[in-house]
Amino acid sequence: MKIKKIAGLASLMLLAACSTQQNQGGSYTVTAELPETKAEMAYLISYDTSEKIDSTAIIKGVASFTGKIEEPVLVRLIVDGKRAGSFVLEEGEITIADRHAVGGELNLAMDEFEESLADVDSAFSNLPDSIPLDKKAYKAEQKKVYDKFFNENLNNPVGYYAFLQQAYDMSLDELNDAVKKYPKLGEYQRISKLQSGKVAKAETSEGKPYKDFEVVYNDSTYRLSDYVGNGKYLLVDFWASWCGPCIRETKVIKEVLEKYGEKGLEVLGVAVWDEPENTLAGIEQHQLPWPQILNSQYIATDLYGIPSIPCLVVIDPDGTIIARDRQGDDLKAFLADIFEPKKVE
Repeated sequence: MKIKKIAGLASLMLLAACSTQQNQGGSYTVTAELPETKAEMAYLISYDTSEKIDSTAIIKGVASFTGKIEEPVLVRLIVDGKRAGSFVLEEGEITIADRHAVGGELNLAMDEFEESLADVDSAFSNLPDSIPLDKKAYKAEQKKVYDKFFNENLNNPVGYYAFLQQAYDMSLDELNDAVKKYPKLGEYQRISKLQSGKVAKAETSEGKPYKDFEVVYNDSTYRLSDYVGNGKYLLVDFWASWCGPCIRETKVIKEVLEKYGEKGLEVLGVAVWDEPENTLAGIEQHQLPWPQILNSQYIATDLYGIPSIPCLVVIDPDGTIIARDRQGDDLKAFLADIFEPKKVE
């Protein structure tokens, strides 16, 4: 990472990434208002590599970084072990309030990118109820925005960020073709991991045998195989305490466990991309009764090619993956077919 620390008094925050021109490096100052946090430290983490760039104390609810950067970089602000937003660390003064970064050409371009996507959302959400949502047209309009900002920002973090928004939905061949056409993309670790992740996902898709992994935490070793192959079906929930959709899905998991637990269903939580203390707090707060593997970080998600969470995987008693990425009513219906099969008359 091409960053040299000069000093630090506090820290920062928000979401974004880039501009129509290739900004060069220089001195930067980032000041973020964090009035509600009780944390003492804040961290800047590379959005691409997860490398820790800098850390600083939070003083009276304000975090501030000062330093030099050789080129702009997309970063995340981490406060109290949780993701507190993303933005472009670039030359000049950047201020952050209410999760919004102001300052620099690239952050301005990111604002324009987000506003363009919001306009697409608004255009489709404001249609009369009598007109059904045309998902194909909606995605096509989103793609126009992604492509516009990608093409205008090929060599800076905005282009990278815009590309990522559609890369997760690409097939492996489509992603490989894009990297071949735009070699700059191949320089990003996240995109390289996405390529290998798509291979890993195919190898752990429905009908494939499960892959074992182990996590060492508090001098103990935990394995997925400790919970598979005991004559029961296993629902594995890859989640994190900071993930809102993950927490919402736990209501569904509780419901199916209560309904089918005595019929042969077990549940295992695998905490990813989360600090163990936050995971434990989340387990207590949301009263999650099933066993957990803590501090998996990227071990499990890399092996299973999981780009986003929650990710739910169902493994049968023989160790075969029989469902993946089913949630809500879809998950309920799938499990009902197993435990409450309809009688054929």
